[in-house]
Amino acid sequence: MTDARGHGRFAALLAAATAVVMAAGVITVVRLAPSESDGGVSAAATSDGVAAGPRAAAPGGSPSTPQPNQDDGAETGSGSQPAERVPDQGGGPRFEKWVDDVAGWLDIPRNAMHSYATATVRMAEEQPACNLSWVTLAGIGRTASDHGRASGGEITPDGTPSTPIDTIELRNFDGDVISQAGAAGPMQLSPAVWEKWAAVSDTASGRAPNIQDLDDAALTAGRALCDGGRDLDRGEDWLAGVSALHDEPLFLHRVLATANVYGTVGMEGKPPNKKVIKAVTFAIEKIGLPYVWGGNGEEQGDAGFDCSGLTTAAYGSAGITLQRTAHWQYSSVPLIGPDEQPRLGDLVFYGDPNTKIHHVGMYIGNQQMIDAPTFGQAVQVHNYRSPGDSYAGAGRPVA
Repeated sequence: MTDARGHGRFAALLAAATAVVMAAGVITVVRLAPSESDGGVSAAATSDGVAAGPRAAAPGGSPSTPQPNQDDGAETGSGSQPAERVPDQGGGPRFEKWVDDVAGWLDIPRNAMHSYATATVRMAEEQPACNLSWVTLAGIGRTASDHGRASGGEITPDGTPSTPIDTIELRNFDGDVISQAGAAGPMQLSPAVWEKWAAVSDTASGRAPNIQDLDDAALTAGRALCDGGRDLDRGEDWLAGVSALHDEPLFLHRVLATANVYGTVGMEGKPPNKKVIKAVTFAIEKIGLPYVWGGNGEEQGDAGFDCSGLTTAAYGSAGITLQRTAHWQYSSVPLIGPDEQPRLGDLVFYGDPNTKIHHVGMYIGNQQMIDAPTFGQAVQVHNYRSPGDSYAGAGRPVA
């Protein structure tokens, strides 16, 4: 059982979850905000932190993230030429070239990407009102087992890991084990989920469902996510669906952040900057560490980060040097126009540029950021704008 200390730092974030939905049912993103008892926007106890705001604003007019389908002659997400068709391992649906393109851009193994796409197509046929997106399945797969690569393995062409995956130990920042007992396979499904929803992806094979088979596991996860008529375009349903797989806030935040990044890149339809992806991935992996004033992270011997320590370390992992404080970062990175929407990996700043920029976060798409907010809170995902905030603008460390 999770210690109350560790769970409590995240528990308040779940109380005021609200939805931000990218256009036309593409990806549902739930903002996990502080509870109303936090006062919505709480001032930082130091000059280097700020809490999340109470509301998320829904973006509009964005092109939709490509979704796998079986329509002949469909075009890729990145060009106007007819897509090259690639069959899945089970001889089932055939997908556009963008599936392989996006997999390469996001370091998702091709076999894993096809498993997520296959399950998405199946769920669109079985439960179209659920609006399951591949980015949710891929976010779960990345968070659960790094797409089957845990402990140096890989997903083989037949959809199974090269070495069977047992329960992967997951700990929160207090050191408490929050893995689900008996969880197994590349999606780390619990015995309860598997017993209720186990599905075989290739119905013509006559074989039993296999929790180690990512095709089966992704489809099983999809059915659990959509259980009870959930519409995953609705924030509360998305949260309930992912919670049905694993209700630990640390897991939810990491899935949320990863799905945001995957959806943003898929929507843009072109390769992302590799340094940006590396920096954002670093930040996602630090979700759950505590806010520490002046903290530079475990790599430097600290228990956690303050806000600018996180952004400095994230971009440092990609070979880009930033100034150490939020104010200096604002003064040293190229700023975007006041009416321009931040892009993936941009730094978002708060405060008064003429006196003090007191906070910085990293934008991950869909109106969300990762940051180290303030004392008593963990590195987390939440809305980057809120009513009455002190937003000062955004900067782009990588052009």
